[in-house]
Amino acid sequence: MPDTSLLEAFPTPSDAPFVIEHVAEEFTSLCPKTGHPDFGTVTVRFEPAPARDGGVCVELKSLKLYLQSFRDEGIFYEAVTNTIRDHLATLMKPAWLLVRTDWKGRGGIRSTIRATSGPVPDAWRA
Repeated sequence: MPDTSLLEAFPTPSDAPFVIEHVAEEFTSLCPKTGHPDFGTVTVRFEPAPARDGGVCVELKSLKLYLQSFRDEGIFYEAVTNTIRDHLATLMKPAWLLVRTDWKGRGGIRSTIRATSGPVPDAWRA
């Protein structure tokens, strides 16, 4: 399983609502059927809880190391996306969170998977 101990957080710097988007363009995991590498882009978009409520944001280097811990995992696209969502929602308890994975084509098929936590505003669902 990916290493959640790598994830770190820091206090949200504001009580005013704001949205953070992190895009990891070099994500790699392994196909659990063939063992071949799967390549994709992971987008993490969220609204942190306010500072007054103890909100936190994921620290970028820790996110990078966490995502790299999937490199040798045989895991389906859907499981990757839901696992990242679950781990980050547990860490940060954001107002809302959207994890989107866009996978490179294989056999003429490209996949996009979305997993959410909390009420994602329509304007941020794409």
